[in-house]
Amino acid sequence: MMFQQNLQRIRKQRQLSQEQLAEKLGISRQAVAKWENGLAYPDIENLIRLSEVLCVTIDSLMKEGAECFNREQEDKEWDTDELLDFVLEAKKNTYAAKGKEEENPCRPGSHDFAYQKGAYAYLDSYVGGRQFAGEEVIRNKEENIWVMNYMGRTLADSFSGDFLKSALMNCSKENPFRGPALYQKGEYTYHSRYEGDFSWFDGKEEIFYKGDKVYECYFHGGLLR
Repeated sequence: MMFQQNLQRIRKQRQLSQEQLAEKLGISRQAVAKWENGLAYPDIENLIRLSEVLCVTIDSLMKEGAECFNREQEDKEWDTDELLDFVLEAKKNTYAAKGKEEENPCRPGSHDFAYQKGAYAYLDSYVGGRQFAGEEVIRNKEENIWVMNYMGRTLADSFSGDFLKSALMNCSKENPFRGPALYQKGEYTYHSRYEGDFSWFDGKEEIFYKGDKVYECYFHGGLLR
């Protein structure tokens, strides 16, 4: 099996000692040494963490002759700060701002909201009502470069679409994908949490009315390669 050779090679390419890699993974140096000597293999959780810490695919760790590409280097093709600023601007000028829907939606029955500035174009398109699903996409000229998918539902008639829009208007660089971690207005409370970063993330948002959950939505996305 090529895992031990691949791990040692990639670790050295990243200029990490066994101790440094172990610290990033939250494990002992002896565990890393056993992996590289073929005496033990990581469980799936540690294998995923290795992929994230070393910025490579799992295939690059496990397979003979697999191409080893550096995800960090690839992400630098796009100015993520610039993209993030555009995402926030687009969100605050479309659905959350009670913007006008596109007259010619991209698919039958969908609700589309579009925004463009310079070379960047944003499209938010969703279908459904009380239970819904949608997608936000950013293009640079004709190339799709970032996407977020979401699916949610309302759980009670006390749900307020206006409150949701108000929460989404408060998205920020710290919480750019939906609304803030916590937002309250009157009897309504909004919560949002996520894991990851702009290049790869997933999360969930919820709304409570007088302590009862009336809405939930799951979302995930990242940069396209």
